[in-house]
Amino acid sequence: MREIEFTPERSQYVYTFGGAEPAMRIEPGTAMRLWSEDAFNFALTSVDHLPSQHIDIRYVNPQTGPFYVEGAEPGDTLALHIVDLTPARSFGASSTIPFFGGLTGTDRTALLQDALPEATWIYEVDTARQTVGFQARFGDFEVSLPLEPMLGTVGLAPGASEVRTSLVPERFGGNMDTPEMTIGTTAYLGVNVEGALFSIGDGHYRQGEGEACGTAVEGAMNSVIIVELIKGSAPLWPRLENDDYWMVVGSSRPMEDSWRIAQLEMVTWFTEMFGLHAMDAYQLLTQTSLAPIANAVDANYSVVVKVAKSLMPGGVAYDGIHHELRQAARQLR
Repeated sequence: MREIEFTPERSQYVYTFGGAEPAMRIEPGTAMRLWSEDAFNFALTSVDHLPSQHIDIRYVNPQTGPFYVEGAEPGDTLALHIVDLTPARSFGASSTIPFFGGLTGTDRTALLQDALPEATWIYEVDTARQTVGFQARFGDFEVSLPLEPMLGTVGLAPGASEVRTSLVPERFGGNMDTPEMTIGTTAYLGVNVEGALFSIGDGHYRQGEGEACGTAVEGAMNSVIIVELIKGSAPLWPRLENDDYWMVVGSSRPMEDSWRIAQLEMVTWFTEMFGLHAMDAYQLLTQTSLAPIANAVDANYSVVVKVAKSLMPGGVAYDGIHHELRQAARQLR
């Protein structure tokens, strides 16, 4: 398997899906070792740094990429398997940002109130113990939390010559902020343009479901990803697979529409895998699916619908490519 390392210069960061020239061209079957900057663009490095004074909203959520995949055409499926995620710094940052987050008034939920207090938290990374340390800003409480790295943003260029900000999740993937996008997960994304043009970024050292305040433990990330191409079979919305679950991510507003999108795509996936009538798949999902909230704060909300493989023996997605990629990954880590 060919391996490529790529660390972008600051001038090479991209802040959109679509509209950017590829950083490089790669062949399917390539393992990529990629470095990505944190969502704040390294603007918050101290508890004394306030977002309103240090963050330039034009340059948040920088992406590494896009990468042109040879042979990828609209209607194909790009499979991105996450082999490894390792913090690239000894600390991560989180913050509350004025009128942004799940428990404050926003520009869309306009309320007659002041913004919540603006603050920054710095989490020290202990690689030996595999923890990140929380220290209260308004008290003396401290606790060590497990390091659980994930990628907040994985996506392709959208179709119809659209250019979308890297802050928005949609059919092309993007800023879905699901903790399921972690080591051992294969993401299946429908190709919209020649070359697919995929990018990654927004590394999180850990994040709760929903990303309630709007920011996770944000940090620069070293990622190892295997890129594969499946001709045809493009899913309408992002599909994920790990050793235990099949998953779909729906992103929209209101949140119940995100859930509906993911449910419908899972119905479609089950008709493909098991030859079920759509109504039978609908009934089966009603009794088996889980629906964790990925994010409740972005421009679109994201909801994951997932079904345990153990409940559905005999199901194989995309001719078992996830299992093949898991085997290949063992040679890289």
